[in-house]
Amino acid sequence: MSALGIQPWAVWVIARLTVREAARRKLLMALLVLTVVVIVLTLLGFNFIKDVGGNEPLTPLEVKTVTSQLLILVMFLFSFVLALSAVFVAAPQVSGDVESGIALAMLTRPLGRVDVVLGKWLGLVGIVAVYISAAVAVELVGVKLITDYQPPEPVLLVGYLVAETVVLMTLALLISTRLSGMTGGVIALGAYGISWIGGIAGAVGAAFQNSTVTHVGTATQLILPTDGLWRGAVYSLEPASVITVARASGAAARGLSVSPFFALNGPEPAYIAWVAAWLLAMLAIAVYSFQRREI
Repeated sequence: MSALGIQPWAVWVIARLTVREAARRKLLMALLVLTVVVIVLTLLGFNFIKDVGGNEPLTPLEVKTVTSQLLILVMFLFSFVLALSAVFVAAPQVSGDVESGIALAMLTRPLGRVDVVLGKWLGLVGIVAVYISAAVAVELVGVKLITDYQPPEPVLLVGYLVAETVVLMTLALLISTRLSGMTGGVIALGAYGISWIGGIAGAVGAAFQNSTVTHVGTATQLILPTDGLWRGAVYSLEPASVITVARASGAAARGLSVSPFFALNGPEPAYIAWVAAWLLAMLAIAVYSFQRREI
């Protein structure tokens, strides 16, 4: 690492400071309160699923099927909140320090710019990973106790949600090395929306066998892989029975694939490798950009 100019102790110090700063600004407390409110409200909703059928209560299988689809909607809301949080936390990380003069004070010490960027990224990743793991675990345990339903791949669900959030956070951090926090946040959120729409467009193209539209959707999922990772999260939530029926239905399955709340297949290993390469590339560009910036 010394050949790359990276000092592990400095990266660790910056990561700890990033976590402490997030706690000092009451960010973690705000996320905790919001998460508790969302979990309580959603679990209350799941508690009424058995009564949906009126005089004819739903069967256990029907309860689990309805629960699986509602859980996807809940996780979509959760992923959107995560996207907003990631952008507004990461967007001012570097630009805020530069504008306030903190960066100049830090860099007069034996700290390199690469240490600052990697340390901030590592600290934010730690916050994201712990927060998502804990929140999803509490939600899934509550759903299991109420409806006796558990998604087939809960660990993969957490992994995809963490990866999706880290991707958007990394983009916001990169933009932060050049632009102000507000500008960077708007750009990152705009890119997130374009990726989401592009994913739907790609599914529409695949359903109607339009190669041009399909290629556009694929390109957006490669340029910013948030939608591709969300599709993986959806797939990890779908019961095997729903996937089997959808695949057997042919044309109906192609129609369902247009929805951002359904996925016939999870991401291929090559796509996961692409996401990893994308993150490394964005971090490298962020370091290069910050090194070239005048302070």
